[in-house]
Amino acid sequence: MFNDAFFVAVGFVIFVALLGYLGVHKTLVKSLDDRAHKIHDELAEAKRLHEEAAEVLSSFEAKRIAAEAEAEAIIAQARAEAQELARDASARLAEFITRRTAQAEDKIAAAEAQAALDVRAAAADAAVKAAEIVLAADSKGATGDTLVAKGIADLSALMH
Repeated sequence: MFNDAFFVAVGFVIFVALLGYLGVHKTLVKSLDDRAHKIHDELAEAKRLHEEAAEVLSSFEAKRIAAEAEAEAIIAQARAEAQELARDASARLAEFITRRTAQAEDKIAAAEAQAALDVRAAAADAAVKAAEIVLAADSKGATGDTLVAKGIADLSALMH
C-alpha cells in the first residue's frame, strides 16, 4: 500500500497545496494577465501607428497629386509663354525685315536718282564738249567764237 507511487502522489499533493498556500497561482495568473495587457497595449499601439501611417501616406499622396497638378499648370503656363514669345519674336522679325527692306529700297532709289543725275551731268558735259568742238571747227573768227560761247552757255543751262 505505501509504495513509491504513493509517496510521489503525496509529495505532489503537498507540493501543489504548498503552491496554493503561497499564492503562486495568483502570481502566475497576474503575470499572465500583465503579459496579456502588455500584448494588448502593444497591439493597440501598433494599430494606432498603422492608422497614423495610413493618414500620413494619404496626406503625402494628396500632396503628390497636388504637386503634379501644379507642375502640369506650370508647364502649361511655360508653354503658353514660350508660344507668346515666339509670336512676338516672329512679329518683331517681320517688322525688322519690312523696315530693312524699305531702307534698302530707299537707298536703291537714292542711288538710282544720283546715278541718273551723274549720267545727265556726264552727258551734258560730253554734249557741251562735242558742241564746242563742232562749232569751233565750223565757225571761225569773232562771230563764230560768239556763237560758240552763247551755244555752250545755253546748252549748259539746259542740261543742268
